[in-house]
Amino acid sequence: MAAHQLVCGLDIGTTKTCAVIAEVAGELPREPSARILGVGRSRMSGMRRGVVRDIEATTRAVREALASAERMAGLKVDGAYVGISGGHVSMTTSPGVVNVAAKEITEADRRRVIEVAQAVVLPPDSEILHTLPQEYLVDRQRGISDPVGMTGTRLEVDVRIVTMSSSVAQNLSKAVERAGYRVAGFVAEPLAASVATLTDDERELGVALVELGGGSTDLAIFHDGKLRDIQTFAFAGAAITSDIAQGLSVTQTDAESLKEKYGVAYEPLVDPAEMIELPGTQGQGPRQVQRELLAHIIHSRVDEILSMVQREVERKGYVGKLAAGVVLTGGTAQLKGAVELAREVFAMPVRIGQPGLALSGSLIDAVEQPRFSTVTGLALYGMLEEARGAAPSGPALTVDRMLGSVRRWLSDWF
Repeated sequence: MAAHQLVCGLDIGTTKTCAVIAEVAGELPREPSARILGVGRSRMSGMRRGVVRDIEATTRAVREALASAERMAGLKVDGAYVGISGGHVSMTTSPGVVNVAAKEITEADRRRVIEVAQAVVLPPDSEILHTLPQEYLVDRQRGISDPVGMTGTRLEVDVRIVTMSSSVAQNLSKAVERAGYRVAGFVAEPLAASVATLTDDERELGVALVELGGGSTDLAIFHDGKLRDIQTFAFAGAAITSDIAQGLSVTQTDAESLKEKYGVAYEPLVDPAEMIELPGTQGQGPRQVQRELLAHIIHSRVDEILSMVQREVERKGYVGKLAAGVVLTGGTAQLKGAVELAREVFAMPVRIGQPGLALSGSLIDAVEQPRFSTVTGLALYGMLEEARGAAPSGPALTVDRMLGSVRRWLSDWF
């Protein structure tokens, strides 16, 4: 197997760390697809809401997840595309303008105008993660997606710039390197999840991707085929677990087990007469409560989270513009009733998003769940970057491309 065919995604979350190793299966760039070779997971992370809190714990989690994926795949990798998320990730708009000397716009002109748009003053401890062109203008004519080859004397671009905390990225890099690997590139997690779950039609019609993770909830809004906005909210699955622990007087571990075994996000789906058994604590034996009580706790928190997202969609002016509705993904989206509650909150079509759009192989079932959307998307992202020829020839995971090549690929694909 040629090394250049391999891609690896690494999702270091609050409640778990996941790794996926994949092999390019389709003909690039016309028919990109990936064959899943290995999947690894660690219940450790050392992270909280996208920030490293315990670098040793994060290092152990990365090593455990990647080693597990390598054992399943029967091969070694040198590095991975790493997801990055949290309140430190933000998006801003920036224009760029250049004069065209030769009258016909070249690829060099296109790169030059994007570089001008990138020349923005960033807050301290911030750096550019992605630069996403929205549209080009040639001699003030709007709505141009690719200006190369057109005739004109003035080239403009409107871009969305995604930034991240430099210190957060450095600490993540340290953890990955201490585990014995390298960061092939950082990718905003909502963007990665979209690669694995959304169709081209959904991006074109307008869609809100809501990733309900462990430590945070991410929103990505697409319209007219472009990523228009991203936002992170500080509540997700871990907050639900804490609510259950407090409301039912059980440990965090037992609360997580109850959520996974009996959890329902939409209270009307539960039979009021159904009882569930709670584990004993502090010398007290097991006890029974109505399952409806557990559902009420979960429903309340999920409703609060989705309502925050809905208010943000409204604040950004996208109500009535998302014809494809809402796609829920992430581990918390696997709760029974999540779709029903989301339909009630958003008053839009809602579906569950999970990997599978461009996957093949006997291990596809291992990742075809919403909780693996981000990590699978990270691997697919790496594959698509290879398809765009952003990397030099040679092993895909043994060259240091980092953010520059990621931005070049995004300029073409989004």
